[in-house]
Amino acid sequence: MKTETIILAAGCFWHVEKEFSKIPGVIETTVGYTGGKTKDPSYEKISSGKTGHAEAIKIIFNPKKISFENILSKFWTIHNPTSLNRQGPDVGTNYRSAIFYITEKQKTEAEKSKKKFQEMFDKPIVTEILKASEFYPAEEYHQRYFDKNNFSCQI
Repeated sequence: MKTETIILAAGCFWHVEKEFSKIPGVIETTVGYTGGKTKDPSYEKISSGKTGHAEAIKIIFNPKKISFENILSKFWTIHNPTSLNRQGPDVGTNYRSAIFYITEKQKTEAEKSKKKFQEMFDKPIVTEILKASEFYPAEEYHQRYFDKNNFSCQI
């Protein structure tokens, strides 16, 4: 089976993982850190806002079961892409909105999708579209956090 990978940042990674993990065609989700300069960051380090990393989710999916376009549609609807460095009560560059593309095709599709979804918002979308850099998986206790701790995910 041919799979595709994308890395997305949309605020607290627990919520984003919960939303994407329940989609048919999504094979695997991993929460972690990307987009910064610090090697091997920890949750404590990225929470300081000094590493440049964002809380993000690495999604591996089967493009025959869910398209990249549909992945992006879900992304735009589970957070506020017009809010700079903030999602709900979470504030800081580590909670920014970003699409970290793996391929040039993903970049093109992400830019097209951003333009399409901009029409649905009164304010400008501030989501960054960036070439993926190293992704560092978060500590084990962050993986599937809501499932492990019996929390529901409401937006």
